[in-house]
Amino acid sequence: MRQWLWRAFIQCALIPLLLVEVVLVGAYLLSNAAMRDAQLGHLEERVEQGLADTLQREAKIIDRDLQEIARQTRIFCGAVAHALQERGFRPDAVERARHVVGPNGLFYSRNGEGRAASFYVKDTPPERQDHAKALRLSRLDGLMRSIEEAGPPVIAVHFRSRDGYIRSYPFFDVLQRDLGDRPSPGYGFYSRADETRNPTREPLWTAPYRDEDGRWRVSSIAPVYHGDFLEGVVGLEIDLEHLLADIGDLGVPWQGHAMLVDESGNVMLLPGQRGASGDSVVNAPRYLREVGLLLPAAGAEGEIRSALFDGREHLLAWRGISQAGWRLLLVVDKSRLLQPTRALAAHYQKMGYLLIAGLILFHALFLGLWWRRSRRLSRELEQPINGIVEMLRHSGRDQWQAGDGPLSPLRTSRIEELNAMANAVRSSDRQLQASEAERSRAQRLLEVVMEHTTESLWEIVAEKSLIRVSSRFARRFALDSECVPLEVFNRLVHPDDMERLRQRRESFFSGMDGVYEVEYRCIDRAGQYVWLLSRGQALEWDARGRVLRSAGTHVDISRLKAVEGDLRRATLEAQDASRAKSRFLSSMSHELRTPLNAVQGFAQLIELEVEGKPDSGPIGEYAREIVKASRHLTALVDDILDLSTLEGRRQQLHIRPVEVGAMLAGCAELVQPHIRERQLQLQLIPMCRPLYVQADSRRLQQILLNLLSNAIKYNCPQGRITLGYEVRSDCVRIWVKDTGPGLDAEQQSQLFQPFQRLGRESSNIPGSGIGLVLCHELASMMNGSMGFYSEPGHGCRFWIDLPGAAPPEDQRMPSGGPPTGQAERVEDDS
Repeated sequence: MRQWLWRAFIQCALIPLLLVEVVLVGAYLLSNAAMRDAQLGHLEERVEQGLADTLQREAKIIDRDLQEIARQTRIFCGAVAHALQERGFRPDAVERARHVVGPNGLFYSRNGEGRAASFYVKDTPPERQDHAKALRLSRLDGLMRSIEEAGPPVIAVHFRSRDGYIRSYPFFDVLQRDLGDRPSPGYGFYSRADETRNPTREPLWTAPYRDEDGRWRVSSIAPVYHGDFLEGVVGLEIDLEHLLADIGDLGVPWQGHAMLVDESGNVMLLPGQRGASGDSVVNAPRYLREVGLLLPAAGAEGEIRSALFDGREHLLAWRGISQAGWRLLLVVDKSRLLQPTRALAAHYQKMGYLLIAGLILFHALFLGLWWRRSRRLSRELEQPINGIVEMLRHSGRDQWQAGDGPLSPLRTSRIEELNAMANAVRSSDRQLQASEAERSRAQRLLEVVMEHTTESLWEIVAEKSLIRVSSRFARRFALDSECVPLEVFNRLVHPDDMERLRQRRESFFSGMDGVYEVEYRCIDRAGQYVWLLSRGQALEWDARGRVLRSAGTHVDISRLKAVEGDLRRATLEAQDASRAKSRFLSSMSHELRTPLNAVQGFAQLIELEVEGKPDSGPIGEYAREIVKASRHLTALVDDILDLSTLEGRRQQLHIRPVEVGAMLAGCAELVQPHIRERQLQLQLIPMCRPLYVQADSRRLQQILLNLLSNAIKYNCPQGRITLGYEVRSDCVRIWVKDTGPGLDAEQQSQLFQPFQRLGRESSNIPGSGIGLVLCHELASMMNGSMGFYSEPGHGCRFWIDLPGAAPPEDQRMPSGGPPTGQAERVEDDS
């Protein structure tokens, strides 16, 4: 036992564990090196991507701020050009009073009064000074003040003309400055605005310069032209430190820094990027030297390059600021960036070596402890295991034990698992007995259920041509045994069903159908044929896909077949009754038409005979009533004939394109007498162009006249009837709308039912209750549909939807006027 335990431990645990640990440690060391290289590469990619994104983002921000200042420069430049040409402007008394001629004949402003400083430099002789122009330019003071007050970076707005005139806001005391020199270095960029230096005449940016107080400034200047003549230069003097502060701190990743370099090579440090507190805003020595060494190696715009500076490798990239011609330079110390990653990789490698040493020491100690433990464990396992094996041998021989007594002698072990295994063997013995009893009970229950739900279970073995059925089926159908050849079973099948059953079997066993289902009749012991529904599925197939063995059920469906036959006979009887009804209605209608025509004819003759005679009395009125009643009966007979032909589907329709406008106008003309008689108003929706539908012209007219007749009969006094159309995505809708009392929910549910007059059977309004039924059936036969909408007290709206049609080739555009009478064309307001 001890050798077996030791061998099992070595083979199943120790060797696989050592292999796994060697593989894991090797993978750790290799992956550590690979991860270090991958992290360095990924980190470089992230640095380059972050550097490129930051460069592009911040260059756009700086360019946007400079564009805003350049836009103000353009505005001021345009205003100056306009003021120089506007000679009709007259300055006010304040402006004239504050200008005087000073020493040496210089013309200047002696006080501010909230206006700009105005003067000529000493180099301009008095005879060349244009005092009127200086006073005329006072109209610019408001614009100059608004530009200076609009943004903190702008500290001065000035204009210098070609003849040495300067106008600058805010005001300063001219006498306290040397008028022979420029009051500010910002005025000295006149030469940069000429046609040679600035052919585009767009605003330019000067190089950084210091003012009288030693503060760094930069100016946005633009030339003022009159045609091709350079009148002068306008400029916005900008506080460079304030401008850079407005741009804000650049978020250069990985402790990098950013600098702006102008066209002259001046280096401007952005806030948050300066090293020592004493670094200058412009041209700090350290950064000037750094730019001088790194910028030549920067490469193309937006390209990330590497360069050495102070013995360390740096990543750098630049992007141009198109508005000012500056370049934004970003610099990141690459060696400082990668140092933490390399230190971390070395630390992980050291941890790997320590891990190997710890594993070797652990396995040495573990092997020693396992050797001692295996010797004691083998002694404790040998006898209990032998006892458990004996217990299992008894259980395998079906020697079931009663109660909880021991199966074999077994001493209690200190190993709880062995005791639990013994108890599990005893428990499994009891569970086996319970399972066998439960299986027997379930088998009996299944047999009872199958006996009452199906006639029999069946199984067919195709190779042997045998079928196995239940004993109950064998007794009912007089089979010798439960398993019989298919040939014997086929003798029970009705001869009329045998061929169909054989074909179904061949199709199923050939593998063509996945499910087997067929109905046929079998003769039972009493000689009566019983309908069976046989269903099944395949259980085994051969290599060619043919079914070898299948199983299923037989279900007695004789009662269902009897009910099906009864339903079929009842359906035939109902169809015969419907045909008889249709023949009766048709015959009676034809029989009624002849005397009705005679009555109508004689009544018309009487009406014509007494017409114009003064002594006719009520005879003429009686004749008219007879004609009216006979016409109503004739229409009723026609409706009954139509209904009978529709129900028998003997109606022949001639479907062709029908012009909707002509059809609506014709129907409106036909109902005009009834409209005038009932004192109603008929509105006809006008048509913009010819519109056609697929329909039978006569039947469509019959439907519309029926809907118009109902609208006339059931309308309110002095009511309105609207006849119109709608073009929809899938059809053309023709509708009739009235202002009658409307229909409630109960009446709406009874529409389109034969001989249903919705509670008006006893009223004096004529009608048969089959008009809407005819309309509904005719619409259906023309591939259309009918619908309605109604609310009590708000009238009804009936419509018919028909398929649209293209106009016939020989059909011309109809050119007729609107229908006469009370009909008028209006726009649909519904």
